[in-house]
Amino acid sequence: MLRPADNQTTRSLAALAAAVVLTLLLPSGARAWGEKGNKLIVSSALGTLPQEIRPFFEANRDFLLQHVSDPQEASAKNPAERKNQFLFLERYGRFPFDSLPRSYKAAVSKFSRPKLEANGLLPWQIGVYSEKLTNAMRAGKWDEARENAALLAYYVGAAHDPFSTTENQDGQLSGQPGVSQRFGTDLIARFSSFFPLRPNDAFYVEEPTERAFEACLSSHSWLETILLADRNSRRGLPSYTDEYYDRFYNQAAAILIRQISDSATEVGSYWYTAWVNAGKPALPQH
Repeated sequence: MLRPADNQTTRSLAALAAAVVLTLLLPSGARAWGEKGNKLIVSSALGTLPQEIRPFFEANRDFLLQHVSDPQEASAKNPAERKNQFLFLERYGRFPFDSLPRSYKAAVSKFSRPKLEANGLLPWQIGVYSEKLTNAMRAGKWDEARENAALLAYYVGAAHDPFSTTENQDGQLSGQPGVSQRFGTDLIARFSSFFPLRPNDAFYVEEPTERAFEACLSSHSWLETILLADRNSRRGLPSYTDEYYDRFYNQAAAILIRQISDSATEVGSYWYTAWVNAGKPALPQH
């Protein structure tokens, strides 16, 4: 007969196994933006920075553009990385999902670590990389700092992709498979040269993790509008033709452009915040 401690261990292992299975079953095509979208966010974020830190980030532009999508590549090799790139908000009730504590420790205490990992860790991952960038800057580890800055940019961008905040990551639950790619990758590939992006100046982020939750909530609020636009755009067409994309852009472009612009503002703000929290160290110009 199992002792109580053995029963608890068995339950914990079962919950962990379930979390792993759920992670492996996530739609493989569900990812925040695409490579072009991530690069567009980083390029726009550079222009939001104050002059005190812009030269360092501009000098590392090529590195940031090259590595901003590293988490996507990592998740292809290591499915466990996927849990850091989404947050299934619907699993915590209704908007604004107050049942989910913003503190990771409090959330673990309430829901258990396996359940949190199965439902996604995106806002906490942003908090983790905000701290990593701060620590690297404080220690003068500039190679580490630029790597963390690229990864932080990816996760912050992901928080602004509405499909990173929902179980319906790829439209599979609403009979619209591929909608996340059509919205966050295809529209950018087809129309980004026409985007009137207007990111604001970078600002200091008081609570990085809390701010990340706010971004996820705001992104989530656009989902139904995007899904409706996708359905309306396909109506009467045999497939996802050029006419479909023209219709979809006309109906969803305002949301897409807003989310990309907000992403750029927030990425610049997290970079700036890390520098301030590090004590405003002198930055190398290369």
